[in-house]
Amino acid sequence: MLLADQRHSWLDVVGTLVRVGLAAVWLVSGGIKAADPDQTYVAVKAYDVLPAPGVAAVAAALPWFELALGLLLLLGVGTRLVGVISAAVFLLFIAGVSQAWARGLHIDCGCFGGGGDVAPDQTSYGTELLRDTGFLVLAAWLIIRPRTLFALDDVLTRGDRESVG
Repeated sequence: MLLADQRHSWLDVVGTLVRVGLAAVWLVSGGIKAADPDQTYVAVKAYDVLPAPGVAAVAAALPWFELALGLLLLLGVGTRLVGVISAAVFLLFIAGVSQAWARGLHIDCGCFGGGGDVAPDQTSYGTELLRDTGFLVLAAWLIIRPRTLFALDDVLTRGDRESVG
């Protein structure tokens, strides 16, 4: 029993680090985009996949969506669901970068500020795809094992567990 409890605590600590780390990714990314909405528009437009109204809508909503995901993860609210949404968004980001690379576009992803057209030797698609795949793995961890320390999920679901037990 002691070994199992130690294992669960270890997994809880890892999960907490994953949750807070992914929260930081979303908060930094969203904060940078929210601080420079014009550059966010340029970054979204550079992918050349959306009509102008779609570019404007995505550029306006994306920073606040990312900040919301980050805040929910930081607080530990809806951790599994936010993990699922994060995974879906990372898959979209991976698809976006992949299509830009496959189409021969020369852009900076704009994931953490910047974005838009760059010189051909300034692209870093491979690194961007590896980074986003790493973030996808973090999101997958939270989908598979959403239990973490210091999460409001525990407080919000405590009554449910007590009525079952």
